[in-house]
Amino acid sequence: MKFSIYTLGCKVNQYETQALEQLLGQRGHEAVAFEDAADAYIINTCSVTAVSDKKSRQMIRRARKMSPDGIVAVCGCYSQTHPDEMSDLGLDLVAGTGDRTGFVELLEQTYAERQPIVALDNSFDRRHFELLPAGGLEGRTRAMLKVEDGCVNFCSYCIIPYARGRIRSMALADAVSEMKHLVAQGFLEVVVTGIEISSWGQDLETGETLIDLVEAICGVDENVRIRLGSLEPRTITEDFCRRASVLNNLCPHFHLSMQSGCDTVLARMNRKYDTARYHESVTLLRAHFASPAITTDLIVGFPQESAEEFAQTMEFLALCQFTSMHIFPYSKRPGTPASDMDGQVLKAIKDERAHVAAERAGEMELRDLDACVGQTVPVLFEESKDGVWRGHTTRYTAVSVPSEDDLHNCVVQVCIDGRQGTTLIGKLV
Repeated sequence: MKFSIYTLGCKVNQYETQALEQLLGQRGHEAVAFEDAADAYIINTCSVTAVSDKKSRQMIRRARKMSPDGIVAVCGCYSQTHPDEMSDLGLDLVAGTGDRTGFVELLEQTYAERQPIVALDNSFDRRHFELLPAGGLEGRTRAMLKVEDGCVNFCSYCIIPYARGRIRSMALADAVSEMKHLVAQGFLEVVVTGIEISSWGQDLETGETLIDLVEAICGVDENVRIRLGSLEPRTITEDFCRRASVLNNLCPHFHLSMQSGCDTVLARMNRKYDTARYHESVTLLRAHFASPAITTDLIVGFPQESAEEFAQTMEFLALCQFTSMHIFPYSKRPGTPASDMDGQVLKAIKDERAHVAAERAGEMELRDLDACVGQTVPVLFEESKDGVWRGHTTRYTAVSVPSEDDLHNCVVQVCIDGRQGTTLIGKLV
């Protein structure tokens, strides 16, 4: 069977798609590009926003149009949270966010019998972490290692706890074993990912926390970079920083989820910290790491956000001085408390605030990049085009250098002598 997978959404979805590719490949099936003719098309859906739902539906319809007689299957967060919307999409197999191994078997059954199957469970009934094969796409330098699933934060704007269920952690021994497997495959960087990796260990009853996991993974091979996915700000404590700062292969790149720089908005979002605690995390990181990259997410135009509250957020951005930011106008997510709140902000106002925040973020990013000029830094190179190689530093800054050598999956020292947009320009040392 020839199969193709189209992935929407986060790094966890990307990881699970790669696991599906491996599981299907192990059973003798052949992966092809989504645009190519296939016997089965799989859409790994996302439901983080209403726009994500729309994109998922578009790709499902596109797959059906491409192959009227082929198998079209879905999995992921959209099908998990909106099973009622699946019936009119002409699907052959509907699954959710659990049991990827079972999904592979059901896909084979659907292909053989040509009878539609719906296989959805209650995400909150799941109790165990599903161990999937770690790895990366062929030709990539960076692999992902999913160590956690589920979330119980229940932020008022977020559907993901309903899609993924409660916290389930990969056992530390399994994480170390998977890390050894990735090292043996030749990857020089591994991204630790999950739905909410800051919650790792809460369900294991061993007393271990994320920093114990990070120490164990970093200890497998000090020549392989370890990069952490998004962190809840309260993860950053004195103990975390003290122990993390001595790990030579831990990338000094910390994505601290923020969402707002105003305490009243954070309270409406049901976030579990305030701006004082968030700023404490930023201060701790800068005290323990030399020039760490601190990145974040920001939602503007959350229900009832006033001009004064937005101004407070802008002041907080200036206080924190982020390396880079992802900025989103608030998007209603049906099924969440925020979608039913009074005081929904007009689209024009949300767009204007997003524009203002993006300008501020851009200024901070360029200042950070300009401060890198003159430094010599290690760069992991990934791809080349027209004689120019592109890679990333440990701070996840993009770097380009001219070279006729084959630098793919090589870490090389680069002297930074300029900037072109948001990419640093340098020469090999």
